Amino acid sequence: MLTLLIVVFIIGYLAIALEHPLKIDKTASALLLGMTMWVIYSIGADSIVPAVSGEKFAMFLNDNPTLKSASLHTQSLQYILQVDIVEHLGDICQTLLFLIGAMTIVEVIDVHGGFRIITERITTRRKVRLLWVISFTTFFMSAVLDNLTTSIVMIMLLRKLIANKQERWLYAAIIVIAANSGGAWSPIGDVTTIMLWVGGNVTTPNLISYVLLPSLVSMVVPVWLVARKIKGDLPPIVENVSPLKEISNGERNTIFFLGVAALLFVPVFKSITHLPPFVGMLFSLGVMWVFTEIFYNSKSLQQSREQRIPKVISRVDMPSILFFLGILMAVAVLQSTGLLSSLALTLDTHVHNVYIIDTILGILSSIVDNVPLVAASMGMYPVEMGEVTGYAANFVVDGTFWELLSYCAGVGGSILIIGSAAGVIAMGLEKINFGWYLRNFSLLALAGYLAGVVVYIAEKLIY
Repeated sequence: MLTLLIVVFIIGYLAIALEHPLKIDKTASALLLGMTMWVIYSIGADSIVPAVSGEKFAMFLNDNPTLKSASLHTQSLQYILQVDIVEHLGDICQTLLFLIGAMTIVEVIDVHGGFRIITERITTRRKVRLLWVISFTTFFMSAVLDNLTTSIVMIMLLRKLIANKQERWLYAAIIVIAANSGGAWSPIGDVTTIMLWVGGNVTTPNLISYVLLPSLVSMVVPVWLVARKIKGDLPPIVENVSPLKEISNGERNTIFFLGVAALLFVPVFKSITHLPPFVGMLFSLGVMWVFTEIFYNSKSLQQSREQRIPKVISRVDMPSILFFLGILMAVAVLQSTGLLSSLALTLDTHVHNVYIIDTILGILSSIVDNVPLVAASMGMYPVEMGEVTGYAANFVVDGTFWELLSYCAGVGGSILIIGSAAGVIAMGLEKINFGWYLRNFSLLALAGYLAGVVVYIAEKLIY
């Protein structure tokens, strides 16, 4: 059964990675993969559960004496239903609820034109200056929002600033790199950092302190290399007028600042209350919801022109939410069956160097989705508690492995355009060719990625 699980996982992984050639949405593949693996696990429960979860399984039977007379398969199946699924689903739902809340707040800002406060201030027509402005704007926006939303906003901005398609591709590729780098050092900037933060593997102060500089370097290196090759000015382009005539600039800015403050409040909420981050995110969503209700109650608008949150929620990317559910449920099976522990033991035995392991995982994230890679790593290496020394010290809260994993999983996705959500968005919106990005930007992104790894190692040696 364990061999079958590995084969099914590899096939599912390939289906996700080859989404475009197969013309099958990766969400469908992820859901089918996750549920199929739970079915296989339940069928082989009697041979897997006692061997892998012996101590917990014995405690479960002691707490449920009515199962003493049942068959081993029934006992094992009940353990899966009452322990494994419940525990894993609880952890996964925390991440999904956090994402739903964050994506809804971002959509509220977007539908009210709040992002114009940023885009309207980018007026330069110098190619090199615009490259740096867009890069740094994307980098810091991605840290506050998320790399997916930031990529959409910035690529839409490019359409207003740059008419030539080939020139726009160059800036779009830089946006992909900057968005991924910007999301790696913030607890709310990327799905993988959210997973590590929600899981308690990293804390906000340490993540920013040690990952910000490597992330910045990973962006600056490729941007600097590209800036050396371009020169001149862009032709002037007439900006489009916003269709949101019923909303004033002051109201639009208020919604923008309130939304950003709501997102930034979440880490503060967690540090004060010690409650899970999804509670703070849903609290912030509730505040935004009340504000928008009062806002529209005070205006005389047709219902079709209103953008209340019940209407905005329909714009949230639910296929992405279901994708995370499917892939995280699949990884949960690998964790429950002990396969991830076996992989961790193999890496420890043959590599035994967290810097090399993380660097390899980051490069792999350019080929396959970084979400399952991080989920798998969290399952392979549990967080070490208490006073530990030696190699195990790399896996404590804010340990070297977790901090560098946040960087590598986020930034490594820039090496190939299919390696990140930002890259896939750029491909979809601008029709960028996989081969074009591979020839022109993959080596640049790899150079920035490796430079950031070196900077992180230097930080650890110095501090």
